[in-house]
Amino acid sequence: MAHMAGTAPRRTRTRTSPERDGRRRATHSLEAVIGEAVALLDEAGDSALTFRALAARLGGGAASIYWYVANKDELLDRASDHVLVGVLADTERLVDAEDPIDGLRSMAITLFDAIAARPWLAAYFMRDTGVQPNALALYERLGQQVLRLGLTPRQSFHAVSALLGFVIGIAADLGQQPPQEVADGTVGREEYLGRFVQQWRDLDAAEFPFLHHVVDEFEGHDDTEQFRAGLDLLLAGLKLQAGR
Repeated sequence: MAHMAGTAPRRTRTRTSPERDGRRRATHSLEAVIGEAVALLDEAGDSALTFRALAARLGGGAASIYWYVANKDELLDRASDHVLVGVLADTERLVDAEDPIDGLRSMAITLFDAIAARPWLAAYFMRDTGVQPNALALYERLGQQVLRLGLTPRQSFHAVSALLGFVIGIAADLGQQPPQEVADGTVGREEYLGRFVQQWRDLDAAEFPFLHHVVDEFEGHDDTEQFRAGLDLLLAGLKLQAGR
C-alpha cells in the first residue's frame, strides 16, 4: 500500500526554474492550486484530477500548473498533505495526554475520520515525505506517544506502522463508494446487507460455524463502532507489550 509509513522517501524533485527556461510565472499561487486540487479530488476522486481540469477552475492554461508542481504525482502528494493540516491542528491538544495510549487512540480516530471523509487520501498518505511535511509531522506525533511506552526501536517502529496501517486501511475501505443501487436509493443499506445476512444463514452451520456465530452481529453492525473495537484490540496489545 502507498501509505507504508517509515519507507525511505523518494528523492526530492528538482525542476528547472521557469524563469530560466523561458516560461512566464502563473498568476495563481501554490495554495490556490493545491486548494482547487483538493476540491476536485473531493468531488470526483483522483481520476478527475487533471492539469486541464485544474487549470480550467483556476483560469489559465494547463502549462501554468507546471510552475508549481512537476507532475500529477507531486500534485496528489501535496494535496494529500494539505488536508493533514486539519488533523495536526485537531491533535495538537493530545501531545501531552496523561496516558499515551489514550493519546494514540484519539489521534488515530481523528486521522480515521479525515480519511473516511476523503477516501482518496489513503493512497497518497506519506508517499513522499520530501513534499509532505505534515504527514511526517503526524508520523512523528504518533511516534512520540509510543516513545513514552519505553519500547525498543523495532517495537516502536512496528507499533506506529501497525497503527497507521489499520487506521488507513479501514478508513479507506469504509470510505469507498457504495454499490450503485444503494447510492441512488434504489435499495436501502439494511436491505442490501440483508441479502448477505440471509446468504450466511443459509450456509451449512457445520461447515461455517463462525459465520453462524456472528451473523446476528453482522446484520446490525455499525462500521465506526467496529473500527473503534479493532483499534482498542490493537492498543491493548501495545499496552501489554509495554507492560502497562
